[in-house]
Amino acid sequence: MIIETKYHGKMEVQKADIWRFDKGIPGFLEEKEFVLLPLPDNEVYWILQSVQTPELAFVVSDPFVFFSNYQFALDDLTLDQLDLKKKEEVLVLVILTVKEPFQNTTANLQAPLVLNKTNRKGKQVILNDGKYNVRTPLFALQRG
Repeated sequence: MIIETKYHGKMEVQKADIWRFDKGIPGFLEEKEFVLLPLPDNEVYWILQSVQTPELAFVVSDPFVFFSNYQFALDDLTLDQLDLKKKEEVLVLVILTVKEPFQNTTANLQAPLVLNKTNRKGKQVILNDGKYNVRTPLFALQRG
């Protein structure tokens, strides 16, 4: 299928590449299907692009690249909703707020995206323990 994207123009995507968010993403509850698109010449950042709405795309990254001590537990409801059986099935991404200059970019560690690589189901999980926040500087350690 051909979709219109925010950053990549028109692209062909396969049904097998679509991630399904049955409950949408908070703030975008009607958006149920997304694809992960690579950004050229890097392995750290991707675009989570809505299949339905071309203008809706999030820059995402693997939080463990920047925050080695980032950790949280998934509740039983989330495990059931995503049908997660083994930790090898889990992919965790966080939504970035890209700023100028790029060194001021922040990561939403309070609401990670949890994806099941086996069945391609996803959910944005809201962590309410107060340990993480929505605007964590991505490059905090480099600032000295």
